[in-house]
Amino acid sequence: MSQATIEADGTIRVASGDAHREEAFLPTHVAQTHASFLLALSNGDLACTWFGGMEEGKPDGSIYFTRLPAGTNQWTPEIKVSDDPERSEQNPVLFQAPSGDLWLIWTGQLFGNQATAIVRRRISKDDGRSWGDIETMFDEVGTFIRQPMLVLGNGDWILPIFHCLPVPGEEWKGQNDVSAVKISADQGKTWAEYAVPDSKGAVHMNIVQRKDGTLAAFFRSRYADNIQVSTSTDHGRTWSKPVATALPNNNSSIQVRDLGNGTWALVFNNVAAEPEIRANAKGGPVWGVPRSPLSIALSHDEGRTWPEIRDIELAPEPPPALNLDKPDRRARELSYPTVTADAQGRINVAYTWFRRAIKFVRFQPDWVKGA
Repeated sequence: MSQATIEADGTIRVASGDAHREEAFLPTHVAQTHASFLLALSNGDLACTWFGGMEEGKPDGSIYFTRLPAGTNQWTPEIKVSDDPERSEQNPVLFQAPSGDLWLIWTGQLFGNQATAIVRRRISKDDGRSWGDIETMFDEVGTFIRQPMLVLGNGDWILPIFHCLPVPGEEWKGQNDVSAVKISADQGKTWAEYAVPDSKGAVHMNIVQRKDGTLAAFFRSRYADNIQVSTSTDHGRTWSKPVATALPNNNSSIQVRDLGNGTWALVFNNVAAEPEIRANAKGGPVWGVPRSPLSIALSHDEGRTWPEIRDIELAPEPPPALNLDKPDRRARELSYPTVTADAQGRINVAYTWFRRAIKFVRFQPDWVKGA
């Protein structure tokens, strides 16, 4: 598990000890990588993006992009698609518009302070082989993203966001974050914002549309207790108050996707903070909970229950010696997962592997059942 064992060459191989699972480390040439995002493109390719640099929050943090051409087992070399020397650029999101245009959306913040973030955009007309100019999409400071943008049944585009609101006299630590959505009725030309009520601490809002048009949104909890859920019956204009699901959360990112076959997949860290740790936080954010195991759950009733759960990877004990500045946290970091289906019906997952690489795994849905 040392850095020397990583073959970050993008070649997909059968996993050691598991013939029903394939995996790869995506190509990378920077010290740390984080927050990957997968998207199945309309031409059958898979695309993946993430941010990397010396360390999260440093101004050398930039967005990277790679693709897996359909029918191959080789991810292309990564390309840098952003490079602002003054801002740490983070949390990239990919969206393919009905026109075929591929949008890359990300945040840019000053000095590691999420309360200074703005949202940027770049558009590709050729599935990410070349990119247009970098534009500012939302200039309200403190605006952050992480999860997919969707086209709703009524034609609206909806993008979940959260606001990193500063507390006067205090350093930003997520203590006042709230969620909202941006909705466009004109294919991204103009946007209106709608707040999620009572959403303080519920962030990384991840929206999935049910067959009846209802929207279900799942959230990371700053309080490291449970994944939260909210619903909307009016195309995202109003939302119910987020409430706890039965699944734990460690104040780290999750992702939910409709696999397109009646099944939803949720990837998450199947762990929460101990009650005494939450009590000691006195109602504030809880940080430092190990980000392991990295798990996947399947739902067959549109996210109401998650009966099938399997660990994808468990950080070893003792943790690997990676010579990190904060080994207690990051040496146990299998985090920020992203999930999508491909044309072959496989489940594809990518995630942060101890901040040293983005790991990619794929398997058939039956793998989650242990079959």
